[in-house]
Amino acid sequence: MKPIGKVLCATGVVAGLIAFFWKDDFNPESLSGARVVVTGASAGIGEQIAYHYARFGAEIVLTARREAVLQKVRISSLGWAPCLTAFSAVQGGLDYLVLNHIGTNRFQKWTGDVEYTRWLMQVNFLSYVALATAALPTLEKNRGALVVVSSLTGKMPTPFTTSYSATKFALDGFFGSLRHELIMQKRNVSVTLCILGLIATDSALENIRGKVHLSASPAPEAALAIVRGGAARAHEVFYPGWLQQLCCLWALFPSSSNQVLRTFYNYSSP
Repeated sequence: MKPIGKVLCATGVVAGLIAFFWKDDFNPESLSGARVVVTGASAGIGEQIAYHYARFGAEIVLTARREAVLQKVRISSLGWAPCLTAFSAVQGGLDYLVLNHIGTNRFQKWTGDVEYTRWLMQVNFLSYVALATAALPTLEKNRGALVVVSSLTGKMPTPFTTSYSATKFALDGFFGSLRHELIMQKRNVSVTLCILGLIATDSALENIRGKVHLSASPAPEAALAIVRGGAARAHEVFYPGWLQQLCCLWALFPSSSNQVLRTFYNYSSP
């Protein structure tokens, strides 16, 4: 059977199993009055996350590197406040820490730039570890939640994302391991890892132009999936939902899945 045939045949089986075991524990009322810090909230997915929390009645602190852009994020609820320093934001009362910030992603072939990879690892991974560590005592006191925004590239490698993929695999490994330890120690802090596909943000669409033959999913819907998953204390959130099936198929048939995956990328593009 050809690679695409194997993938399609297995898709039905995996989809059926996921649908059978799926349960949505989201309770909108649980977010009313919740104290939330969202990093990387000046644009894109982070901005949309902030709007959803505001609609559900949460008290929000937003952090970002670009002050001028952050000040343009307008939320009508009284509980919001901008903050440029994430470390100061996690020191107060806190129920949800949503880690969403990322460094500039070079969507291109590997050029051997080790320094860029080191910098991106600092921004996309080590800063997440530092912020989560600082917030854990407060989150534990309030039975809170860590919500980590990651990517499909942290579950399965894709072309043109060498450095970025490395940071996302690091997130998956660290926070997956941390979740185990918190459960074993009976520390009531949930860890939700959010696995996102291609999302229609300005920066993402600019990066992939001419290189990827895929449709982007809307940022507001991705943000809502993140908010719902964190409130439901889910271990993982996949958006779009079919990404969960894709990851299962890749684990079962890596060679065939990779062959299919590469057909969606334009290697001749500069």
